[in-house]
Amino acid sequence: MPTTESASGEAAAAGRTVHEPGNGTLDLFPLDTSEPTLLALLKDLFQQRWADIRFGTLIQGAVFEIRAPSPPARVAMLDGYLTVDFGHWHLHICIGEHKGSARNPVAPELARHRRTARAELYRRLGPDGNPVSWGLRLFNGKDEQQLTVFLPNPFLDDDDHNLSPPDWTRLALWDELRLRFLHLPPDAKDRQATRFVHD
Repeated sequence: MPTTESASGEAAAAGRTVHEPGNGTLDLFPLDTSEPTLLALLKDLFQQRWADIRFGTLIQGAVFEIRAPSPPARVAMLDGYLTVDFGHWHLHICIGEHKGSARNPVAPELARHRRTARAELYRRLGPDGNPVSWGLRLFNGKDEQQLTVFLPNPFLDDDDHNLSPPDWTRLALWDELRLRFLHLPPDAKDRQATRFVHD
C-alpha cells in the first residue's frame, strides 16, 4: 500500500509517521520480528489479555474485529506456526522458521513469503495530530497483512460506546507493550485528543 512518510517528535526517535490511503495518518513503531519476541508478545496478548483485545484483519474493503470468547484452550508452535485454539475455532500465524515436512518440504521463497517480516505497534492520528486508536499489526514477507490486534481505546468502551470523559486507564496495555517491547515510557501525546474520530 503506498504511503507518505514524515517524522516528528517521539515518532522520529522511535518510529515514523506515515499516511496510508484509507487508514489515515499513523505513527508506526517497528518491533523485532524474531520468533521469540513475537511468540512472547502474542502469547501475552492471547493468554493474558484476551478479554481486552479484538483482533482480525484491517485491509481495504474488510475489517474483522473478533472478540475472544474465553482464554484459549491451547497456544502452541509447530513448524513456525503459532496456533491459538479457542476450542471451537482457532487461528494459525507463521511467525518462525517454516520448513514443511520431510514428505512435503516448503520452498525457501514460500517460507519467506509466509513468515512475519514486519511487525509494528501503531497509533492512528486524528485531524489534530493526536492519537485516537492503538494497535499491533503483523505483515508477511510480501507485505500482506497477517493480523491486526485492536487495543483498548480510552474513547470507547468494550461495546464501542463513546466514553466522555475518556478513560485513560484503557491505555495501560498500550503503555505496557511500548515499555516491554520498545523500551519507551508512556507518551503524553497519547492523552491529548478529546474524542474519538473515525475517518
